[in-house]
Amino acid sequence: MNAHDDCCCAGATGRTFARRCGDVAGWVLPASALALMPKCPACVAAYFAIATGFGISMSAAAYLRTGAIAACVATLLYLAARIVRRRWLAAA
Repeated sequence: MNAHDDCCCAGATGRTFARRCGDVAGWVLPASALALMPKCPACVAAYFAIATGFGISMSAAAYLRTGAIAACVATLLYLAARIVRRRWLAAA
């Protein structure tokens, strides 16, 4: 029998600081993007023009806003489902 076999941490995968920071960033980035999302397509078009130097139409800005909101919500739902799944499997 090896000395490493008796160690209480054998096989345990500790979460590193970088992993915890990545997990927090995974929640903070989509949540803050959703909170800071402009409410009107004109503002989206203006921000897009400022950021890229190219103008877009109002309908394109509306689609861009809707797509960004959908992406943020989908990301947050995925993260929540991942946590629920982990806890479900841990309880079983």
